Amino acid sequence: MFADRILSGMRPTGHLHLGHYHGVLKNWIKLQHEHPCLFFVADWHALTTHYDTPEVIGDSVWDMLIDWLAAGVDPAQATLFIQSRVPEHAELHLLLSMITPLGWLERVPTYKDQQQNMGEKDLATYGFLGYPLLQSADILIYRATHVPVGEDQVPHIEFTREIARRFNHIYGREVGFEEKARDAVKKLGSKKGRLYTEFRVRFQEQGDVDALEAAKSLLDEQQNLSAGDRERLYGYLEGGGKMILVEPQSMLTSASRMPGLDGRKMSKSYGNTISLREDPVSVEKKIRTMPTDPARIRRTDPGDPEKCPVWQFHSVYSDEATCDWVKKGCQSAAIGCIECKQPVIDAVLKEQEPMRERAQHFLDDPVLVRNIIADGCERARRLAQETMREVREAMGLDYS
Repeated sequence: MFADRILSGMRPTGHLHLGHYHGVLKNWIKLQHEHPCLFFVADWHALTTHYDTPEVIGDSVWDMLIDWLAAGVDPAQATLFIQSRVPEHAELHLLLSMITPLGWLERVPTYKDQQQNMGEKDLATYGFLGYPLLQSADILIYRATHVPVGEDQVPHIEFTREIARRFNHIYGREVGFEEKARDAVKKLGSKKGRLYTEFRVRFQEQGDVDALEAAKSLLDEQQNLSAGDRERLYGYLEGGGKMILVEPQSMLTSASRMPGLDGRKMSKSYGNTISLREDPVSVEKKIRTMPTDPARIRRTDPGDPEKCPVWQFHSVYSDEATCDWVKKGCQSAAIGCIECKQPVIDAVLKEQEPMRERAQHFLDDPVLVRNIIADGCERARRLAQETMREVREAMGLDYS
């Protein structure tokens, strides 16, 4: 019914690090060549936990956007925008809040987890409780069919599916739906109309899934149907009402885990990061001073790569031959820790070089980034406004 559309976003946290690149951005760069993609800065989401320090968000937004562009996210291939520049997100969030049971919000796993992990902040706010619903509005307003997530975010997508299902169930039963659907069947023409009806009966009476898919394919091929009639025919086909909001699917990402300089997950809170555009001298110094296997006190002491944070970097950056050289050399004390670190230094700097070059283009002319985002916000807002027209109509809010 709806063409594939990918949506993903990030909270503005300032300069991004290599963990963001390997965990998220590399996947975005791949997806932008395969599907229509929308990538947004979730600045309203940042306020759910940083409501008392909003001044840090503004600078962080532009720093992060430059990092996206530096990494290779292409505004010619994907729509880049800022959440708060599309106020329809807030309107849909408000309208969805009218039908969202409180218990649904309280059972989202990350709600209690974040309350515990951020105990120093007062998170007893509606904004924090309701952020999964704002996240749902972000997705549903663009009728995104897929959302790339890690396993920990799958419950959020399932929550969004439930919200869409509940909305469609309550408001998709437009007055005169069956009559309008039958009129839409006539617009298919006599031959295709008969085929559609036959497929519909076979699916609803016999559960024939092949007939359902055949009917959907038939509808996909029709160029002369309005968006409203097309949605009615999809709903009529499956025995429901008009589908207004799309139920998105989770797109599980196979992102490599980027280790930090101390062997833990790379995170600003641990102070173990390398920024995407960090100065080469700083990068080299950080890697050269990384801790290694504590058993290697002297150069002649053999070591165990599995106990060394540098080995985790090799697993991300080095080819099989280099990893084999490191493993044998460390275990036999044939190479020292500085020798072991050099291929990692070379690989990280090589990865960062094009990022720094691309970023410089935007740093030299900041207006370029503003223009890219202005265009992206305009494209995103057109899509959002289209959805909101139908949402208002379904909820009876289109009166004059």
